[in-house]
Amino acid sequence: MTTGPLSTPPSEARNHPQNPWWVDAVIYQVYPRSFADADGDGMGDLAGVTAQLPYLEQLGVDAIWLSPFYVSPQKDGGYDVADYRDVDPRLGSLADAERLLEAAHAAGLRVIVDLVPNHTSSAHPWFVEALAADPATEHGRAARDRYMFRPGQGPDGAQPPNNWQSTFGGPAWTRTQNPDGSPGDWYLHLFDTSQPDLNWQNPEVAEEFEDILRFWLDRGVDGFRVDVAHGLVKADGLPDHDERPGMITDSTASGPATDADAGEDVAGHPEDNPRDHAHPVPYHDQDGVHEIYRDWNRVLARYSHEPMLVAEAWVSPLERLFRYVRPGEMQQAFNFTFLLAGWDAVRLSDAITVSLQEAAKVGAPNTWVLSNHDTVRHASRFGLTDPTRYPSGIGAEDEQPDEALGWKRARAAAMIELGLPGSAYLYQGDELGLPEHTTLEDSLRQDPTFFRTGGAEKGRDGSRVPMPWRAGQTGFGFSLGAGGQQGHDAGQAAGAAAAPWLPQPESYGTYAADRQVGVAGSTFELYRELLGLRGELDLGTGTFAWSRLHSPELGVLAFTVTTGGGQHGHDLDSGERIPEQVVLVLANLGETAVDVPEDYAAAIFSQDEALQDGRLMPDSAAWFLRR
Repeated sequence: MTTGPLSTPPSEARNHPQNPWWVDAVIYQVYPRSFADADGDGMGDLAGVTAQLPYLEQLGVDAIWLSPFYVSPQKDGGYDVADYRDVDPRLGSLADAERLLEAAHAAGLRVIVDLVPNHTSSAHPWFVEALAADPATEHGRAARDRYMFRPGQGPDGAQPPNNWQSTFGGPAWTRTQNPDGSPGDWYLHLFDTSQPDLNWQNPEVAEEFEDILRFWLDRGVDGFRVDVAHGLVKADGLPDHDERPGMITDSTASGPATDADAGEDVAGHPEDNPRDHAHPVPYHDQDGVHEIYRDWNRVLARYSHEPMLVAEAWVSPLERLFRYVRPGEMQQAFNFTFLLAGWDAVRLSDAITVSLQEAAKVGAPNTWVLSNHDTVRHASRFGLTDPTRYPSGIGAEDEQPDEALGWKRARAAAMIELGLPGSAYLYQGDELGLPEHTTLEDSLRQDPTFFRTGGAEKGRDGSRVPMPWRAGQTGFGFSLGAGGQQGHDAGQAAGAAAAPWLPQPESYGTYAADRQVGVAGSTFELYRELLGLRGELDLGTGTFAWSRLHSPELGVLAFTVTTGGGQHGHDLDSGERIPEQVVLVLANLGETAVDVPEDYAAAIFSQDEALQDGRLMPDSAAWFLRR
C-alpha cells in the first residue's frame, strides 16, 4: 500500500456537534461467541470483548455492535432469547456487561446491543407459561395472546392455520399439546420452532419491550440493532403466501431494471436489483411496524447521550427501506442492496445511486456494509466464479472460492465502502481479510438452517468461526485462558483451554492478528490507515458526486467526496475556515488497467501494486486528492 501527506491538516469536523455521532460512525460488529474467550471454555464471552478493546481502539472504529449475549438456549446463536435483561452464563454476567460498557466508553467507543423483538426463545417464561396454562381459561388465553397461537384448519384442526413457511426451511407452524394431552392450537415461528413469534397487537408486548429499552439505556447503552425489524406485524387474517421467506424479498422480473436517470439498462441479476419491487408479503414490512418505532424513538429521546436505532430490514425496493429512517423513527437501516451487489461495477453503481437518492428524500444518512454474521464473508463471495452470487453457506462439495482473488477484491471493496459518505459497518475479521470457512464438516454445524433444509443449505456457521488472534497457539489464541489476559498480543494463560466451539480452517494462521497488527501492507493496516484518513478528511459527512471517469459498463467505479468549506467547514478551536478538499475514489472492477487522471495528486492511499506506470490495475482501488 502507499500513503502520502495530506494537503491540509486533519479536519476537526468529524462527528461535529451539529451532527449526531452515528451520522458518520464506523461501527464494528462483534459476534461475542466468536470474538475472544477469556475463561478458556471454548466460547467467546463479554470479558473477552473487554480484553480486546485495545485492539479495536488501535483499529480506529467509533463504536461496537454486540450480537446477542442474553440468556439463551443457543438454538440460533443467541437470537433465541429467554431473558432480555440478563447475560447468558456462558458469555458472562450482567456485571461483565456493565464493565464492558464502562471500559468501552473510557476508550471512546460507543456500544450498540442487539434487540430481538420479533420472537423469543421457547424457553422464555412467557412461552413456558403459555404452554402450561389451560387455553380454555382466561389466564391461559391471556398467556397465549402474547404470541401467535391459532387453531388449525380441518375438522380436527390437524392442518396448520395457513401455508406459511419458515425462513430457515420447513413449515412456520408447530402444533401444541394441551395440558390434558390432547392436540392443541398451533403457534407461529417464522424462524426455528424454538423461536415463537410475538403478537405485537398485544399492548403487553409493546410495554415489555419499551421497558427493555429503558433497562439497557439506563446502563449507558448507545443504541440498538433491531433484529428482523420488518417482521413484527403480520397482515390481518394471516393470508396464505406461497413463497418461502428469504432474508430479502425481491421480485423475479425477467428483464433488467432501467435506470431512468442514467438512461441505460441496469445489468446483473434482476431478482435482487435495488430497483425491483418486493412481493407483497403478509409477514414482512407491514405499515404497522412504523408506529412501534415511533414509540421507541420517543423512549430514546428522553436520554441525553444520543442513543440510536438501526434496522435489520430485508425489504425492497429501497424506497420502502428508507421509510424506517424517516424523521421520528429509526436513525439508521442496514443497506443490504449495497451488500447484495457483489463485485460488479454496474450493480454497485446502481446500488449507490439509488441509496443516495432515497436517503436524501427522508434526510437520513446512508449505511454501507459488506458482510455480517448472516452472510458468507465477502472475501469468499468475491472469489467465486460469479462474484455476485449470494449463497446460503458454502460447503466442501460446493465451488471453492479463489481465496487470493477474493482477498484482493475485498481489500479494494473496503476502499469503496469507507470512501462513501455516511456510516460504515465492519464485521469482525473484515479488517483481517478473513475468508469463510468453506470446508467445515457437516457434523459440526449448528445453524438451524442446515437442519431445517435437510442439509441442502449449509447456513451461516462458516461466517461465525472464532477469530484468529495468534498464529502459533491452539485455536489461534481465541481462548485467552482462565486468567483473562489483556490485549491481542497476550500469551495464553496457564492451564489448558477448551477447543473453540467451531473449529477454524488451517489457513486462518496466515490471517491471525499477530501477523498483521503493525505489519506494513497487511489488511489490518490497510483498514487502520483508511479509517484514519476517512476521519482526517471527514469523508463520512462529505458531498458525493459521480466522477467523469465513472464507467460502470467498463468496470470502473469513480466518485468524488467533497469535504470542508461548507456549512460547517470551520475549525472548532480556531474558528478558521477549512479549505475545501476533493477526494477521488477510483476502483477498477474490470479486466484491464485504467488511466489515473492528471488533475489529481499522487494517491494518498492505494493497495500494494495497485498503481503501475500511472494506471490502476484490475481488482484494485485508490484514493486521490485533487491538485
